[in-house]
Order: sequence, then structure tokens, then C-alpha cells
Amino acid sequence: MSGDHEVFPVSRASYLDGWWRQLKYQPRWLVERYVRPGDTALDIGCGPGLFTLPIARRVGENGQVIAVDLQEGMLEILKGKATRKGLIARIRLHKAEPQSLGLEYPGLIDVAFGCCVVHEVPDTARLMQEVFSLLVPGGTFIIAEPKHEVPADEFETTLAMAASAGFHSAGTPFVLWSHTALLMKDGGGIPNNGK
Repeated sequence: MSGDHEVFPVSRASYLDGWWRQLKYQPRWLVERYVRPGDTALDIGCGPGLFTLPIARRVGENGQVIAVDLQEGMLEILKGKATRKGLIARIRLHKAEPQSLGLEYPGLIDVAFGCCVVHEVPDTARLMQEVFSLLVPGGTFIIAEPKHEVPADEFETTLAMAASAGFHSAGTPFVLWSHTALLMKDGGGIPNNGK
């Protein structure tokens, strides 16, 4: 978008999955609602694993989560945690390129998460196009942006870019003090909401 939001530093990674963010984002609740066993999920800006680890538990042995981050240090922290918890076999770690996710999984992702990260991406329109191309028909993209960092008009611009990429709105998941959207790629009928 505007490029004036900075990427959260690896040196403060412990904040990203601390008790406050666990309370705010309720990752287990969101994952239970939108991820099914056997899914292939995408966690954009995974950091140290706030969403990746619950997703890995949820997808089970027949699913996988692709954990993407721009910073190698975040991926290393996540790798250590996932290994200790016995979940690393379900996780594919991927270092993003500065201007792109750099993924080659067209039409294979069931559900994508972009929590507290879209505002850090320098080209939001490109991100939306990439995620749209990665999702299966009927696939969903859950985004949550912190209200204290992302003004309402900026979030509306993000949603307009999502619509231009082909998404339509399928709801607004509840996340404390956040702008949220459940975006859906047409073709599957009912959103992947675990129900």
C-alpha cells in the first residue's frame, strides 16, 4: 500500500506470540473455525508461529501449513518451536521475496491467514492477486489488521484491492480491536468455515 509501515523486527519476535496477542487474536478459535483436517493452509507473515502451530495441529497428518515470512530469523524461531512440539513434518517453511510471496502452488491452498501483516506488505494489490491465484475455488483468506496501526480508510483500500483481485466478502470474523475480513474465491459455494 503506502509502504510506510515497517516490518516487525526479529529481535522482538517473542512479543508476536505472547499472552497479549494470544488473547487478542484467539488463534485456536480462528483456526478451529476456518481450517479443516487435511487442509493445505497458508500463514502469511508467520513470525514465530502464533497461527502456524495451531494450524499444524488442526490440519493433522494429512494436511500441511505453508509458513511464509520475509525474515529468515522468524522462520528459524518457528522451526525450533515446531520441532520441539513434534509438528515440523506438517509445516513447510518458505522465505518470501521482498516484493512477492514467491510461491508456486496455483490453486492448491484451501485457506490463507494474513493476521497483522497485510499493512506491512509494500504492494497489497500484488499480494491479493497472488493469494487469489493460490487458493482453490471456494478457498478463503482471513485478514485481521490492528485498528491502532491501520486506519479504517486504509483497510477499505485493502478490501477494494481484494475485490479487484477477484475476492468477495464472506464475513467479518471477530478479532479484538481489529479490522477483519473473510474473503472468498468464487467457485466453491459455501466458505470454508469448518462448519
